[in-house]
Amino acid sequence: MSFHKYVPDKSIKLLQCWVEELDAKIVISNPRKTKLGDFKLRNNCFIISVNNDLNPYSFLITLTHELAHAFVYRKHGNTIKPHGVSWQLTFKHMMLNFLSPDFFPQDVLKVLSLHIIKPKASTFSDVALVNVLRKYNSISSFTILDVKEGNSFLLLNGREFTKGKRLKKRFVCTEKKTQKIYLFHPLVEVIEVH
Repeated sequence: MSFHKYVPDKSIKLLQCWVEELDAKIVISNPRKTKLGDFKLRNNCFIISVNNDLNPYSFLITLTHELAHAFVYRKHGNTIKPHGVSWQLTFKHMMLNFLSPDFFPQDVLKVLSLHIIKPKASTFSDVALVNVLRKYNSISSFTILDVKEGNSFLLLNGREFTKGKRLKKRFVCTEKKTQKIYLFHPLVEVIEVH
């Protein structure tokens, strides 16, 4: 299956050039909770998978992220860190091709331009980027970021919590039943209790 329908139209030509240069196989995967995409070497063939539920902007970023892994592997093998300086520079160089309104809306461009200065191993690590990209998902999600401090929410497993203050990266939340304190990542999906 072709990746073309999953990315912004204007990005297809360059992405296809990279895929052909690497002789990579692109696999469109069912959604995975732990990752948006991955890169593997199997039988001397680069295999890149990307989740099929990503919006076009998330898909473009994820595919470029994984293609950068393939280019770095081709140059260095497995002798360097997967998300080290070489990968960061490669990913940044590749993403610069797409930093224009031809490929991304202005709100995404603003956050993405900051993200690629020192890209993280996972897009999920950049809360600002994930939060702006969420606006373009076909199915909206509700996260702890969307809950007002002091309000209650349910985890998808039914446990009820009250949202507290934000520490550096996580929110302090109290479980209603046990009064135990938990720290939550801002992008955990929840159900607000009214």
